[in-house]
Amino acid sequence: MNKSLLLIFVFLYNLSYAQTDTLFCKQLVAVKQLVKDNHYQPKAINDSMSKSVFNLFIKGLDNDKDYFLLSDIKQLQADQLMLDDYLLADNCSFIDKYTTVLTQRVEDSKAILEQLNTKTPDYSGGLTLQYLPLDQYSYPKDYKALEVALEKLVAYKVISVLIDKHQDLKTISANFYTIETSIRLDVIKNQLCLLEELSNSDGGIDRYVKNAFINAYLHYQDPHSTFFNPTEKLIYEGGLSSNQFSFGIITDKNKQGQIIIVDITPGSAAFKNGNFEIDDVIVSLTANDATLKTLCVSNHDIEAFLNKEEHKTVSFLLKKKNGTLQNITITKTKIKVEDNAIRGFLLGTEANLGYIKIPRFYTNDESPNGRGLTSDFAKELYKLQKQNIEGLIIDLRFNGGGSMQEAAELTGMFIDRGPVTIIETKNKESYTIRDNKRGTFFSKPIVVLVNSYSASASEFFASAMQDYNRALIVGSTTHGKSSAQRILPLDVNNNLGFCKITIETFYRVTGQSHQAKGVIPDLKLPSIYDDLDSGEQYYEYALKNDTITAKLKHKPLQKKDYSSIINNNKQRVLANNAFSLISQNNIKLKESLFTKGEKYPLTIENVLKSKQKKKDLINQIFPDQTQVSLIKVFNTKPTEELLNYSKEDQTLNSEIITQLSKDIYIAESYNILKDLIHLNSN
Repeated sequence: MNKSLLLIFVFLYNLSYAQTDTLFCKQLVAVKQLVKDNHYQPKAINDSMSKSVFNLFIKGLDNDKDYFLLSDIKQLQADQLMLDDYLLADNCSFIDKYTTVLTQRVEDSKAILEQLNTKTPDYSGGLTLQYLPLDQYSYPKDYKALEVALEKLVAYKVISVLIDKHQDLKTISANFYTIETSIRLDVIKNQLCLLEELSNSDGGIDRYVKNAFINAYLHYQDPHSTFFNPTEKLIYEGGLSSNQFSFGIITDKNKQGQIIIVDITPGSAAFKNGNFEIDDVIVSLTANDATLKTLCVSNHDIEAFLNKEEHKTVSFLLKKKNGTLQNITITKTKIKVEDNAIRGFLLGTEANLGYIKIPRFYTNDESPNGRGLTSDFAKELYKLQKQNIEGLIIDLRFNGGGSMQEAAELTGMFIDRGPVTIIETKNKESYTIRDNKRGTFFSKPIVVLVNSYSASASEFFASAMQDYNRALIVGSTTHGKSSAQRILPLDVNNNLGFCKITIETFYRVTGQSHQAKGVIPDLKLPSIYDDLDSGEQYYEYALKNDTITAKLKHKPLQKKDYSSIINNNKQRVLANNAFSLISQNNIKLKESLFTKGEKYPLTIENVLKSKQKKKDLINQIFPDQTQVSLIKVFNTKPTEELLNYSKEDQTLNSEIITQLSKDIYIAESYNILKDLIHLNSN
């Protein structure tokens, strides 16, 4: 059937189908319209889109190539140039075949695993293993190839469990077939549970497939536009806030596939209840007559259940360490998000330099002016200034961004009026965000520490400080994201879900952009994460770098000759064996991730050798943090007073100080800041 005839068929089919009132159809229509009306750079629905969305969709469904067969992909590729026609005709029925095929392959994998309950895998070397980088993965050719792949998986995991328990090759070999069966049954049970997670998730495989397609369409627009159901939206927004309603329980899966409690937030409802303990197994959760049994359920679904807005009170059925069951009911309370909490520290033997780490540019809806991060930062900086600091290190490593308004406000604390960024909307309209406040909160030298995972709002702040010559940027080139997103509902009643959608881009005050380029530090330090293809430029369909005309000129401070600081830094780095080791280990890490490994027969001896080699490599690349302290770290006086009221905070504070004192990047930033202070004093 040629394309024109197929289009006629699609049109006639949709005369009856278009009226079908399904959730997915409504969502798809709403997403298309939302993208068209609001996305910064909406893309046309055409054959190019169709091919790209198809590839993103398949990747989203089976990124590790665990489910589909090569024959499935060839069959589904008939849609490669048809998805645009389905979308234009509002034809949603195409999705069903993907659900059918994926469901079948999940069932096939279950059947193969069930067979291995009574069949001993080949441990003699007839099977082979080989590490492959993700981009070299391939789909199993056929059902037989899937059987072989799963047999390899089970055999490898059985041997791995034995190695983890015994380590000694002679002991394992002597007792292998005595204990192999029970271990194999446990391994298969866990693998079956992983497959069941898809079916047991909210909406099952059908919803999983439909959400994957919506996200494929959004990710084709740009990598940061994505679909949220109401609970996902709540979780996302909670991560950008200084406070959130929570039970105060952090969960994870143990090796047996059970959901366990791994942390309890001090001051939370669970903490105050006193009956929750670390390593308690959660058997089930009940709220509003809905019960979620945790067997073969993902930790993500546990988090989603606990974060549902309507689940304000939940009953936890717990299996305690002594094997008894206990049912405990608690109600959410508002707690501070510890990951977003900031605290200032004093550095050096003279305690004359300040340090503040910003984990996220979070907000606080309860604050009169809506400020979160900037309000907390100002309080901590005030404490540091009361102790007469001569300079400040602001640590933005691993800061993925957050509120642009917070970033603008923070920038304004360090410059005396002027533009802080230029915003461009989808209509190519631009406007300048300014700091209108006269004066600065802090005028002494500053070092801003960044790495390749500093993104978005943190890049906004770092680039503005660099353009105003207000700080030296130290570390690695940043991620390279200069777009801003907004969460918008798909319908007025919020029944269809939400989209986090890219609505605008922002530029440096010079009109330049760091999009897909990053903020380049003034002083670069070696990093274990260098060149790991994690930056924005490696994302599919990332926005391109461009420039814009700056209509309002900024007035930077006079740029000094930093050559002496740069030379001192280079000499210290070259003389520092730890930095040399980081550079060497970065090369090893890249080779281990991006190079195909040697193929070897799957035997106990070979797996033991492979695992030991991998363990040795990891220990080399990420050595234990047992090195001696590199720099003295102290609390401010107000912090010391606060610590008297909380033993938990004392313990956490002590751990943080130990980590900071051993951080080679903070130690070198300290030296750079000392040099900067010396330069400014001359």
